[in-house]
Amino acid sequence: MVLLTLFALVAGAGTAITPCILPVLPALLSAGATGGRRRPLGIVTGLAVAYTIAIVALASVVKGVGVSGNLTRDLAIAVLLGFGVILAIPPLAARIEAWLSRLSRFVPTPKRSGDGFWSGTAMGAALGLLAAPCAGPILAAVISVSATRGASLKLVVIGFAYAVGLSAVLLLLALGGRKVVDRIRHAGRSAAVQPALGAVLVLTGVAMAANLDTRFETALAAHVPSFLTNPTKSLEDSAAVKRRLTALRGKSKFDSGTAVASTGASLPAAGVALKGVKTPSLPRLGPAPDFQGTQRWFDTPGNKPLSLAQLRGRVVLVDFWTYTCINCLRTLPFLTALDARYRSAGLTIVGVHTPEFSFEHDAGNVRRSISQAHIRYPVAQDNGYATWNAWGNQYWPAEYLIDSGGQVRHTQFGEGDYKQSEAAVRALLAEAGARSLPPPITAKAIVPSALLATPETYLGTARADPQRLRVYKGVHDYGAPPSSLPLSAFALTGTWQATPEAATAVKGAGLEATFQAADVYLVLSSAGGKPRRIRVLVDGRPAGTVTVTDQRLYRLVHLPRAERHRLTLQVANGLSGYAFTFG
Repeated sequence: MVLLTLFALVAGAGTAITPCILPVLPALLSAGATGGRRRPLGIVTGLAVAYTIAIVALASVVKGVGVSGNLTRDLAIAVLLGFGVILAIPPLAARIEAWLSRLSRFVPTPKRSGDGFWSGTAMGAALGLLAAPCAGPILAAVISVSATRGASLKLVVIGFAYAVGLSAVLLLLALGGRKVVDRIRHAGRSAAVQPALGAVLVLTGVAMAANLDTRFETALAAHVPSFLTNPTKSLEDSAAVKRRLTALRGKSKFDSGTAVASTGASLPAAGVALKGVKTPSLPRLGPAPDFQGTQRWFDTPGNKPLSLAQLRGRVVLVDFWTYTCINCLRTLPFLTALDARYRSAGLTIVGVHTPEFSFEHDAGNVRRSISQAHIRYPVAQDNGYATWNAWGNQYWPAEYLIDSGGQVRHTQFGEGDYKQSEAAVRALLAEAGARSLPPPITAKAIVPSALLATPETYLGTARADPQRLRVYKGVHDYGAPPSSLPLSAFALTGTWQATPEAATAVKGAGLEATFQAADVYLVLSSAGGKPRRIRVLVDGRPAGTVTVTDQRLYRLVHLPRAERHRLTLQVANGLSGYAFTFG
């Protein structure tokens, strides 16, 4: 943890000189150059505290992963505008400063009045909320763990270290700006300084309300080398950091230490029989929790709930999935083949459908997806995550293999390793007394390309990664398409209405992205179920039209190989996009 905290400190300092922090600088320099001598210190103190709260505490309350830039951004803009107006009217600024100084008498400080510390703290808190979306991999992990498990002392320490690194550099900038302003005052122009700085704050707030800052950042990202726009990227993406972030997230409850999420590289080519696998020695990982808090059940007698007690004596494979997850969908051919081959030999597969998006709670949508995937084994709806939490699960897909006595014996997180999974099933069936088993199955599945470079990308404000996509809650005009984008960057165009979960096309809506993959998928829905179309262009050339009716995952692009391309989407009004995945 000590090393990860140091990494966070350095990464925070690097964040202070990235384009993401630019909107904060005019306000920082303007507010820090006025008032008492300790105002810059107050600003960075308030910034560090608010930043830590935003990335750790707020994530514990917000559903999903990521820092929403909506309410906090609006609040910060309001503070900027208010503070700017106050500075622009010197008599009003003097009154408020005196009032804050009187309040400070109730708090023990080295100097109780006239130093600007407390007014600076209030301003810094607003700036901390503005800076919170500037989160790299380290903070993304902190936010993710906070959102799913709640805040802990370890997460607060790492988040605060990041904030301290950021604040230290900003303090140096604020002190430097104050020296410049002091020289202007000594030149006999002090009367005009404070109103001018107040005007800078107001203009900054207006520009941010109009999203001009995001357009500027997009332009910088498109035309400035990445090592200048994100100087700490190599550090945060290093193997040392990734190992410690994995430890920070922790293991699943039944992680045996050998079953690791796979990209599918170990999957044999389509049509190759799964043969020649030695019977593995499977550890006992603990008693399996029962199904809890489920809603509808499918493909059971009378659609009644199952319990593990009812299944005692059989080998049970529990599969956590959701029907818009491409990784889950790619495992279904293997699971359905496994069910067909070994059900009569004593295997029962139970799918636990734990939804990622709100429309996945709908029983009709789940039933339709079960039919389309030709699933014949039982499936339970786990809308409240009760079974997910009972198992301590963290992944889609995740498979837990239970022996005939109710002990978890094997786990698989992510795609791939189908040979090992089938070998484990055969071993437990033999252990349960099966005298003869059918020959191994022939699995057919899509193998994600080893050249895949673009990660899953969300369009809703709650989980959108601000390093790759800027999206704001409510209706916004995102303007014209950028001329170029770095790899794995996305840009909305035209007018969209964004919610924490999705972005919906309003007028002249489109999306631009630069991706590296062979297949592009997008979770889509259409208002009222009315058929609506999305036109797809790759590198400026038409690549097809997708008609959207159901709320599900759609494949937009299918190419012979994974390569870098520019994606352009022209989206009909009323279409909602949730998340991109790539293969």
